[in-house]
Amino acid sequence: MEDQTAVRERLAALRDVVSQHQHRYYVEDRPTVSDAAYDALYRELQDLEAAHPHLITPDSPTQRVGAEPAEGFESVAHQVPMLSLDNARDADELREFEARLVRLQAESAQPLSYVVEPKIDGLGVALLYEGGEFVRGATRGDGRVGENITQNLRTIKSIPLRLDGELASLSRLEIRGEVYMPRRAFTRLNRQLEADGQAPFANPRNAAAGSLRLLDSRITARRPLDVFFYTLGHSEPTHPVTSHWDALQALSQAGARTNPRVARCSSIEEVIAYCQALEAERNELDYEADGVVVKVDNLALQGAFGATAHHPRWAIAFKFAAQQAISVVREITLNVGRTGALTPTAVLDAVHIAGVTVRRASLHNEDEIRRKDIRVGDTVWVERAGDVIPQVVSVILDKRPADSELFVMPEHCPVCQTAIYRPLGEVVARCPNAVCPAQLRERLLHYGGRRAMDIDGLGAAVVEQLVDRGLVRDFADLYALDQSTLEVLDRLAEKSAGNLVDAIARSRERGLARLLFGLGIRHVGERAAALLAAHYGSFAALAEADTEELAEIRDVGPVIAESVSQFCAHEENRRTLERLADAGVRLDQDPVAATPSDAAQTLAGKVFVLTGTLPNLKRNDAQALIAAAGGRVTSSVTRNTDYVVAGSDPGRKLQQAQDLDVPVLDEEQLRGLLQD
Repeated sequence: MEDQTAVRERLAALRDVVSQHQHRYYVEDRPTVSDAAYDALYRELQDLEAAHPHLITPDSPTQRVGAEPAEGFESVAHQVPMLSLDNARDADELREFEARLVRLQAESAQPLSYVVEPKIDGLGVALLYEGGEFVRGATRGDGRVGENITQNLRTIKSIPLRLDGELASLSRLEIRGEVYMPRRAFTRLNRQLEADGQAPFANPRNAAAGSLRLLDSRITARRPLDVFFYTLGHSEPTHPVTSHWDALQALSQAGARTNPRVARCSSIEEVIAYCQALEAERNELDYEADGVVVKVDNLALQGAFGATAHHPRWAIAFKFAAQQAISVVREITLNVGRTGALTPTAVLDAVHIAGVTVRRASLHNEDEIRRKDIRVGDTVWVERAGDVIPQVVSVILDKRPADSELFVMPEHCPVCQTAIYRPLGEVVARCPNAVCPAQLRERLLHYGGRRAMDIDGLGAAVVEQLVDRGLVRDFADLYALDQSTLEVLDRLAEKSAGNLVDAIARSRERGLARLLFGLGIRHVGERAAALLAAHYGSFAALAEADTEELAEIRDVGPVIAESVSQFCAHEENRRTLERLADAGVRLDQDPVAATPSDAAQTLAGKVFVLTGTLPNLKRNDAQALIAAAGGRVTSSVTRNTDYVVAGSDPGRKLQQAQDLDVPVLDEEQLRGLLQD
């Protein structure tokens, strides 16, 4: 009988040595054994595990190969939001960034030092480790909620399945990184796809993102993905490092790959020199980089500087200059948005700009086309603004065809043939038909968005089929859909169809504020929707208000008032609201929010931070209530925070509040403040 102890010891030794060789090859880029020697060790490990499957462990190198196809990705809420970065376009804006930080420090100014690294154009991910073992990985998503792609991330060989060093001793640790596809690997992949008769990817970022979101992780395992880790996230207990630089060193020591081009700078002038040097070398890098990330090194200062709802104040992205190319305008088409806005688009000869194949570019509006005198047949300069949005910069007049003609905006909508109009004083022409199929698709996507009615699974592919097949003609039709109807749609199996029906049903209880935002009323954003819901409490009361009354509400004003009045006066919109009510959708607001706006402003100027899960209020609803009361919700606890509202599993923000003596409220106390 085989000695089980000896088998366990050999398996442990093989896992350790194979993991070490993978780290040296994929992370350090300095293999110490030949490919043949590595393959022999790997095959021995595979064979021994095949003979003893009960001894396979989740952190074994053999477990990277991919699992059976998944039906879909579940949502993952980030304990600490993955915020965006503010941008700097030149050296002066970097100097202004430092000047803002100095002003924030006031009298207690400390010398500022920075850490800089290439801003890789990939897909942001957050990896959770428990006791040093990789247990979950998620995409950035919208910064607050991402998708669970653990099985796909396990296939990337430069991701450690188990951490080493001091970070391995933490009971819970999140680390964040950027998954990307190296340029040379991207070229090889596209050649293989074309040889197999498949469509190639447009750029390395799309290739990386598409590969990570495949439902079959066995395919992901064959994609040449890599990763650089750039920060430590939430940890339990709190990790001991005091600087961002030390955090990167700890990551590297733990086996997590960091970018070798990371540098420490003692002044903003050193930062500027680094940015200029890297921009000159950008095309020599083996990955797409569209700028440089600049971060304050001192972690205590990072906490003191805090963040806005959009970006941390202690970090900024220096963006490289947009890259341009010459192309030819073959056609000018019109796109109809959810508010009926007609946006002209130039259809171009394919041209490569900053690693992306560009075939279309926004022309913005009719006035912009006239100003630049862009015509079909023109040879033009095209750039990717911020290396993202393609746009036509100028026309090369010397190459204009002799028979070219001025562009004239058509008189009818290209989708529904309704006569279009251009409101007085505006530059955008619009289709007034609210049931125009093009508008309906966009409106449904907005209605089902996470910040509106939050209907998970109501994506672009599903919406397009619902509209094209005549299954949905307005918002209310969504609530008549059943599982058998949805199962016949492409990309929807039995389980996902059932999940979508459940998500639609749950949206009935979102309340008036989110419904008003979801309806897509022009000029009505989240804050305006919250204010209107708080002031009137129900759609019936709102619909009775005239423009003058609406305009008198604090922070609403005449533009929003006019738009709301027009919406409520439209008979088709009223019928839609009646049908929504018949379908069981709430047209009223939480009683806490249904207070006069003057009373609601008792929280004016107060700064709140939300953490953990509240028993009865979703985070978006709590934010809306606070905003309607004049308060402001931020993501970081600082000395400027007035209150922290804590629910279950609050995380480190609760400890930060206690350390800074910031008052901590539960949900009942928050409601008391709102009613006060």
